[in-house]
Amino acid sequence: MSNTLPYDPALLAERAREIVLATRELAAAGLTPATSSNFSSRIDDGHVAITVSGGDKGRLTDADIMVVDLDGQPVATDRKSSAETLLHTQLYKRFPDIGCVLHTHSQTQTVASRLYAGAGHVHLEGYELLKAFSGNTTHEAAVELPVLPNSQDMHTIAAQVDALLDRQCMWGYLIDGHGLYAWGRDMAEARRHLDAFEFLLGCELQLLGLQHRSQR
Repeated sequence: MSNTLPYDPALLAERAREIVLATRELAAAGLTPATSSNFSSRIDDGHVAITVSGGDKGRLTDADIMVVDLDGQPVATDRKSSAETLLHTQLYKRFPDIGCVLHTHSQTQTVASRLYAGAGHVHLEGYELLKAFSGNTTHEAAVELPVLPNSQDMHTIAAQVDALLDRQCMWGYLIDGHGLYAWGRDMAEARRHLDAFEFLLGCELQLLGLQHRSQR
């Protein structure tokens, strides 16, 4: 442990490499258009590695990963993280076993968030891939993916997320016109949840399109 840093720099370097690799893959898949999206990974009980604000996520380097505490405040740096940092740190603070949070803006996620904003959730049922979500062991399970109203007030969104978490177990949520938050106990699980949501939302959109055409 460094004598001057409150976290282990070797752990930061490990998390940074992991985030950069995942972010480049997600960018190549079209999930991080323009300078959107943000990604984080837990370092220890009090610190989180997170992408700096702005920048092309497909071109990130280890130097573009900074550290914040669980209140979202920068640690040992003058760089700035995303305005949405609170939506990451609230999950780490509430669930000690969460190790990674991923926020993306794919076209599929954004369109689905607009279509289902009125209902307040996307109901996912009958899909084999529902078994990708931790705790699900059968395709007969149903998952409700919440859709929250968009707001520039992160404290308001965080309060809405907390209220949902009080009532249900969930691995992600959409923000209307915005994108998806997904998380897991480590990067691999968070990626699995993110990939599953992306695929299942795409299925739902295709089904809606087919139903619309058949009713013409």
